[in-house]
Amino acid sequence: MRYFESDSFTYPENKMFCEEVAVEKLASEFGTPLYIYSRKFFTERFKELSEAFSSVNHKIYYASKANYNINVIKLFSDLGAGIDVNSAGELLRAKEAGISGNELMLSGVGKTVEEIKLALKENVMMLKAESEDEVIRINEIAASMGITAPVAFRVNPDVDAGTHPYISTGLAENKFGIPASEALDTYKRCNALSNVKMCGIDMHIGSQITSADPFEEAVARLAELYKKIRKEGVELEHFDIGGGIGIRYNDEKVFTPSQLADRILPIVKDLDCQLVLEPGRFLTANGGILLTETLYTKENRGKKFIVADGAMTDLLRPSIYKAYHHIQPVVKNNRADITCDVVGPVCESGDFLAKGREIEEPRSGDLLAVMSAGAYGMVMASNYNGRRRAPEVMVDGNEYFLLRSRETYEHLLYDEKLIEKLHKKESNE
Repeated sequence: MRYFESDSFTYPENKMFCEEVAVEKLASEFGTPLYIYSRKFFTERFKELSEAFSSVNHKIYYASKANYNINVIKLFSDLGAGIDVNSAGELLRAKEAGISGNELMLSGVGKTVEEIKLALKENVMMLKAESEDEVIRINEIAASMGITAPVAFRVNPDVDAGTHPYISTGLAENKFGIPASEALDTYKRCNALSNVKMCGIDMHIGSQITSADPFEEAVARLAELYKKIRKEGVELEHFDIGGGIGIRYNDEKVFTPSQLADRILPIVKDLDCQLVLEPGRFLTANGGILLTETLYTKENRGKKFIVADGAMTDLLRPSIYKAYHHIQPVVKNNRADITCDVVGPVCESGDFLAKGREIEEPRSGDLLAVMSAGAYGMVMASNYNGRRRAPEVMVDGNEYFLLRSRETYEHLLYDEKLIEKLHKKESNE
């Protein structure tokens, strides 16, 4: 079988290490399933992207929806990133990490009144609106608070990013943003509102984009629109190209940050504004693994299964996207390869981490590493079947830190209680 290795995940003496720490040691101390992150990977990935765009005024806003552990948010903030949040919950997590409001932007297609008020109270750098109706509401709320709200529209350039339909966001058929064809008039109308300042233009055409072509096409379209809006007297300050930079999960051919910059910088260099990028997956996915233990192996009519303690409740992407995550043993035992499904304990046929996968045959008790799990892993975890969410650990050289402990059963029951009166009534009847 193939083994994925990197500077952060290696196999000295045929045993997996995250940086300088043996993965087996972490399993022994914290149990499985377990999320493990590499601080080195996160740091180097951020610096690579920032350096690629260093020739222009730019700012990276980490898309915290990818991995919103407060220590991950804090790490990117310390490196110079702002934070992109999509809800009150993510905003408050960023605040808990010590991020000031002017380093935040609030995104999201359906912001509530509560979320808008919170963002304005925290003095966020920008609210990204997705409809004119939303801007009208932001204006009303800002007026009631006696302030002016900084707003940018997410504009839909109707570009096919060539990605999974569930994570494509830049087509006319998607729910996101306003149409580019209507944007100029919409900006003009909203700029006339008394308590709104239109300060930027934003796009986000999808996630896990593996070609720079759709980025170049969408940026070119929006750059022309940006110029037209500025000519109408709307004082835009930010040009936001969103996120969506693809990473290697399997055998994808992906572009580098410098290759993206080569395509985009000639288009935006004369816009006289700050270029904004919003990466999430690109910064964290390949810097994390989900560690799981083999519970049983079984065979049904010639079909082989590995039953692991990791499940769709820990990593949902394979179940809902049929997403590929490479899976490899933590210890290379030089056994024969088998073709099997790697499944979890949850009572659903959709509970799998891989199907028809070739892997070195594991035995009960063997550890498996589910690769590329640093993004859209823990943030999508659930308690279905009464399962406890996994702990998270970050490795820094030869040190490691528990970022979040495994949930206890008391956590699962913290706000439930038996209502005795309700059951007495039932028994009397």
